[in-house]
Amino acid sequence: MSDVTAHEHSAPSSEDGIPHPYHLVNPSPWPLLGALAGGLFMGGMVVYMHDGGWWLAALGVLSILGVMFGWWRDIINESVKEKAHTSIVKIGLRYGMMLFITSEVMFFAAFFWAYFDAHLFIDEARQYARVEATGGVWPPEGIVSVPPFGLPFLMTMILLLSGCTVTWAHHALREGHIKEAAQALAITVGLGVFFTGFQAYEYVHAHFGFTEGIYASTFYMATGFHGFHVLIGTIFLAVCWWRTTQGHFTKESHFGFEAAAWYWHFVDVVWLFLFAAVYWWGAGAATH
Repeated sequence: MSDVTAHEHSAPSSEDGIPHPYHLVNPSPWPLLGALAGGLFMGGMVVYMHDGGWWLAALGVLSILGVMFGWWRDIINESVKEKAHTSIVKIGLRYGMMLFITSEVMFFAAFFWAYFDAHLFIDEARQYARVEATGGVWPPEGIVSVPPFGLPFLMTMILLLSGCTVTWAHHALREGHIKEAAQALAITVGLGVFFTGFQAYEYVHAHFGFTEGIYASTFYMATGFHGFHVLIGTIFLAVCWWRTTQGHFTKESHFGFEAAAWYWHFVDVVWLFLFAAVYWWGAGAATH
C-alpha cells in the first residue's frame, strides 16, 4: 500500500490539520458531583425509611436536579457554541438514546409481568395466600376498578393527540419552519400538562389506596411510573420548545428534539398497553 493510500485510510487527527470527528470532552466535575448527589439521595431515603426525617432525601433530590441542570447546560453549549456534535458524535448519541429507551422497556416489563402474573393466576391453588387475600377473582373482592371509557379514555386521546403534535413539530423542523415547530411543541407541552392533571384527579378520586392489596400496588406502580415518565417527557419537550425559540435547532441539526420525540412516542406506546391491559381488560374481567 502506498503512503497516499495509507493516509486516506487513517483516522483524521489534529496533526493532519483536519478537525477530529470525535468529541473529546473537556474535564468535567459533573460525573463526580452526580455520583455524590445520587449517594446523598440514597442515604436520605434510607434515613427516611427508618423514621429519620425527609430533609436529607430532599437535599439529595435538589442536588441531583442541580447536577442535571449544569451537565445538560454544558452539553447544549457543546452542541450550539462549540459545534462539537459532528455527524459521528450524533450517531453515538442516537445509539445511546436507543439503549436508554430499551432499558425503559425492560423497566416497565417488570410491572406488566407482576400485573399479568397476578391477573392470570389469581386462583392458582399453590398461591393460597393470594387466593385468600383476593377471593380468587380479579379485580379482588372489595376493589372498585376505574371505568376504562371515562377519564382513562380521555387521557388516551390526549396522549395520542400529543403524539400527532410532536410529529408535526418534527416535520416542521425538518422543513426549516422554526416558528411552526415552536407552536407545535407548545401544544404538545400543554397536552402533557393536561394529562398529568387528569391523572392526579384520577388518583385523588380512586376507590382504593396504594396499600390495599396486589391490584392496587400493581395499578399504582405501573400507572404512577408512567405518569412520572410523562412529567419528565413534558419537561424534556418544554426545554426543546425553549431551545427552538432561541434558534438552537436547525433543519440539519436537531437531535436534542429528536431524542425528546422518541421518548414521548415511547411514553405513548406504554400508555396504550396500560389502557388495554390495566384499565380495559382488568375492568372487563370483573364483569365475567
